[in-house]
Amino acid sequence: MEAFVRSEIKNGIGTITFFHPQSNSMPGTQLRNLAAEVEKLGKDANAKVIVLKSEGDKAFCAGASFDELIAIKDIETGLKFFSGFAAVINAMRKAPKFVIARVQGKAVGGGVGIASAADYTFAVDSASVKLSELAVGIGPFVVGPAVERKVGTSAFCQLTINATEWQTAQWAKEKGLYAEMFSTAADMDKAIDTLANKLATSNPEAMSMLKKIMWEGTENWDNLLIERAGMSGTLVLSEFTINAINKFKAKA
Repeated sequence: MEAFVRSEIKNGIGTITFFHPQSNSMPGTQLRNLAAEVEKLGKDANAKVIVLKSEGDKAFCAGASFDELIAIKDIETGLKFFSGFAAVINAMRKAPKFVIARVQGKAVGGGVGIASAADYTFAVDSASVKLSELAVGIGPFVVGPAVERKVGTSAFCQLTINATEWQTAQWAKEKGLYAEMFSTAADMDKAIDTLANKLATSNPEAMSMLKKIMWEGTENWDNLLIERAGMSGTLVLSEFTINAINKFKAKA
């Protein structure tokens, strides 16, 4: 299967599904398409709530595409690539509707950022998380604000510093990243359907107002996340980072 991002609206529930054959990793085009779909459903009056999910059962999202990272040769290209993660997080943040994330597998790097930017995140008990950026010579600069907002500074530092170790789904739930956790995807999907259908019949104006209140204090993120993208875009050009990414690719 080729990579895709698609959306549909049914009974007031807007569902966005993304897929990439490399563990749902995120090339720049995929990021831009995902941000565009979130923005589109955010503006569509027929969608009262948004459910964000990925295909497959092993990985929710493996983060940045290593193939694309290693191909970056100048700061402008680096900034453009990492701005894709900024666009997704900001689209989720600014959508006037609640975004529910369905995490059916492991989340790495930018995948943790996406799960954190959702307003309510469901996960299975095998959905471990890892912020691996430091291990490849960069850092979770762009996704950091979303992750720290959700799990707190201490847990964010733990994920960031211990960049090669997985944290369990139970850990993620205890820290507030996951709102609910299930032993099977089928049970999780039933719970998602129940909540999404309840929200689809709730007052859209009330939900929009609540969303604004919940995200108060993030109004500077349009600029902040682009600044952070510049940090990653600069570091990815360093010899250290290039060598580190190549080592990771060799192990994969």
